[in-house]
Amino acid sequence: MAVIGTGLIGTSVALTAAEEGVSVYLSDRSRAAARTAAALGAGRAEDPPEPVDLAVLAVPPSRIAEVLIAAQERGLARAYTDVASVKERPERAVLARAPEPSRYIGGHPLAGRERSGPLAARAGLFRGRPWALTPHRLTSRAALDRGLELAELCGAAPVVMRSREHDEVVALTSHVPHLLASVMAARLRDGPAGVPLLAGQGLRDVTRIAAGDPRLWSDILRSNAAAMAGVVTELRADLARVAAALAALAEDQDAGHEAGHDQGVRTLEDLLARGAAGLAGLPRRPGVGPPVPQAALRILVPDRPGELARLLAAVAALGIAADDVTVEPAQTAQTAQTAGTAETVEPAEAAEDSGLQVRVPVPATDAERIGAKLGADGWERAAAESVPAR
Repeated sequence: MAVIGTGLIGTSVALTAAEEGVSVYLSDRSRAAARTAAALGAGRAEDPPEPVDLAVLAVPPSRIAEVLIAAQERGLARAYTDVASVKERPERAVLARAPEPSRYIGGHPLAGRERSGPLAARAGLFRGRPWALTPHRLTSRAALDRGLELAELCGAAPVVMRSREHDEVVALTSHVPHLLASVMAARLRDGPAGVPLLAGQGLRDVTRIAAGDPRLWSDILRSNAAAMAGVVTELRADLARVAAALAALAEDQDAGHEAGHDQGVRTLEDLLARGAAGLAGLPRRPGVGPPVPQAALRILVPDRPGELARLLAAVAALGIAADDVTVEPAQTAQTAQTAGTAETVEPAEAAEDSGLQVRVPVPATDAERIGAKLGADGWERAAAESVPAR
């Protein structure tokens, strides 16, 4: 394999391939970057003595065609792919100018970090992540097979799709989010003096990816401008409605009355509800493949100080995130369970509150094991119930 471009992604590909026993040859416009990648064990910073099976172009989208043409003219490889996050524009340039477009297939591993350069690379960066492959009308079967082999070598899940569809999807899921993170982070420069003192995890979550390489991201955004423009236009309309609602609410508060209050609140609540609904359509954790069947364990927690914290610690020790757990009063839960199948207990007749009922979501295949472990630790539980996979 030859890897052209030894930044974060290129070096991560090379490290993974080298660990799997592949002979990797590295090159970069920066000799220091290539030598750094080689020193990390990613391969040799030299030209291969003969054509390699696959050349991976780890360069910005705007450079894919020129780098591919130069590589094909010197007979570097039998097949070529890239790892850029924009596919349609490079594909058009390759079809128009490359000597052997049939030997090329577009690729994009959907993994990364906010840091850049070879020192940020990791051999396991792509494990369990989607790896988009975008064959064009001239792509040979041999080139497609090499792209599939590379994704599988890196522990990723190949996803074959058209270049335009790919760009439309990543505009919404990656490129516009990066732009918004940068817009938000840019506001911090002129924020109040107390920003560093009160910057919490929510702000860091929203702005983390804004730390990416500005030059690389400028190239990405420019290359996918057409797909991004529509998303940004729709966002602008949402923000305009929110800005108007907030201004109306602020004006009402300043005037000491509630005129227009309900409409402004409804606008905000509608956006927040649509946001929650959109997020609910995503898997809870990154990954690909069919949904995993889910179940829920119901655990009764006595009404004593510290018991809920003890259960949450036990759940966390089993690898279940505390924020996935839901809690409700045990009497309310009992009423909800019996509704429709028996008479519900009226508040006046209800026994004294006996504690809390905690609902713990688990993979269905692990429900019995996890339930038995919690039971052995002394927690009273009901039978597991099936829930829709997410």
